[in-house]
Amino acid sequence: MEFVPSSAGTAGGTARAQDTGAGPRPEDLERVAANFRQYLLGWGEAERGEGDLDHYRSGLAAATFNGVVRVRTLGAIEQAVKTARVRLAGVPWLWWAGPDSPNGTAEALVAHGGVSLAAMPLMMRRLDNLPGQGKPVPGLHIETVKEPGRLRELVEVYCKSMGLAPGIESDLARIEAQRADNADIVRLAAVLDGQVVGTTTVINAHGISGIFIVHVAETHRRRGVGWALSAAALRIGRERGADFAALIASPAGEPMYRRIGFTAVSRYRLFSMST
Repeated sequence: MEFVPSSAGTAGGTARAQDTGAGPRPEDLERVAANFRQYLLGWGEAERGEGDLDHYRSGLAAATFNGVVRVRTLGAIEQAVKTARVRLAGVPWLWWAGPDSPNGTAEALVAHGGVSLAAMPLMMRRLDNLPGQGKPVPGLHIETVKEPGRLRELVEVYCKSMGLAPGIESDLARIEAQRADNADIVRLAAVLDGQVVGTTTVINAHGISGIFIVHVAETHRRRGVGWALSAAALRIGRERGADFAALIASPAGEPMYRRIGFTAVSRYRLFSMST
């Protein structure tokens, strides 16, 4: 997730893999969706709930960090929308409709006042072979982030890249440091001349290496930093025993991910439901 292929179906559907190999099995997509739910629900410092409505609330003034991951049954959608609006009142938030959402979720959300914001491809690749390092970036090295100061730098880079309002960094760094699933997480920083210029987060869970928060500082884009971060994330996934890597690609990132071996297999649709 950096946080759509025309062949993708509605929310809950699956696009056909576009490479020459076998596409993912339904159970593989289920594991990917579980990995992504873990990532999103991990932001629920103020509140999180799993049941008929899977939702998370950080309390921060940034839509990515508050939202709904899925509703279990389409018949519960009307009540789920009402519940979500109460639980997430006062903060911007998103509804993520992906392969674990029932067919028809997108249409039901629109019928209940939802506004479609984006449709982004869910991409996967096997980890039994890894890409090359790409064009070397002189002086760049990828390091694992563990100490608080570096974590704060990592957060500052992705906040600026995401266009978040200044002042949110301290709270985000605190939530990152206190996530209950940190044993599953590896955070990577691309460092050049002692400064963090790129970030990514890898969550290895459910047999999947989920890649999130791939961001490069504006001053260092289109120089190979994103490739270096992604290649490092794939190596970590394989080292930790995952058989697939998965991510949600932005329009800017999708071409690079295709070159690095990812294939679009489904999509996530994002909705605003705040009114």
